Amino acid sequence: MNCEVSLILEHKYEQLQQMSDDPLNQVSQVFEKSLQYVKRFSRYKNPDAVRQVREILSRYQLAEFELCVLGNLCPETVEEAIAMVPSIKNRGRALDDEAIEKMLNDLSLIKRFE
Repeated sequence: MNCEVSLILEHKYEQLQQMSDDPLNQVSQVFEKSLQYVKRFSRYKNPDAVRQVREILSRYQLAEFELCVLGNLCPETVEEAIAMVPSIKNRGRALDDEAIEKMLNDLSLIKRFE
């Protein structure tokens, strides 16, 4: 998810800044642009919230790409979630509309109290 990449890149950025004694030795422009992108589009900023989102979505036996799409885009309704990730209904899992609704409610609670 973008929020996980953001945490990783921020940590790497801090490491690079600490290791660099030379002020002219800066991180690459691609690195900085990537960091700016994931920070801008991260729905969750708090590391604990990021961990909780991963844990909640992992409970539903989602594929990695399904987990990332739902974690990045944060759909508000079951219909939005299914439109974004149609496979959550098709993969033989017992994810009915009520289970998807509970998952979305859990995610919205994390966002609300972050």
